[in-house]
Amino acid sequence: MESTTPVWNVMLATCPSRTSLARIANKWTAMIVIALSDGPARFGTIRDVVAGISGKVLSSTLRDLERDGIVTRTAYDEMPPRVEYELTALGQTLREPLTALGVWAEQHIEEVLAARDSYDDRPVA
Repeated sequence: MESTTPVWNVMLATCPSRTSLARIANKWTAMIVIALSDGPARFGTIRDVVAGISGKVLSSTLRDLERDGIVTRTAYDEMPPRVEYELTALGQTLREPLTALGVWAEQHIEEVLAARDSYDDRPVA
C-alpha cells in the first residue's frame, strides 16, 4: 500500500514548510518565543523584554505566530481590558532550539565581532 503522506522538503521553493522556516528563523520570532518561554505575558511586557521591537512589528509578528498555531491570544473580559499571549504546545517545541540559538549568539559574540573586524580590515582587491 502506498503512503499518501506528502514528503516535505524545505529546500524546494514550492514547499509550504519553507514559509514556516522563514517565520521561525525571523529574529523577532525567536526573541518572542524566548520571551514567552516562562509563561504567558502581556503585550507591553513582551515589548519591554524584546528591546528594540516596535509595537507595530510586535503586533504583526504575534498575529503571524497566532495564525501559525505557535502562540495563543487570550482576551479577558475585564476593565481595563487585558490580553495575554502564550506559547501553544506547538510553540513549546520551539523553546529549546530557539533558546539554544540565543545562548550560542551570546557565547560566541566576541568571536563573531573579531571575525567582522578581521574581514573589514582586509585590503580591498
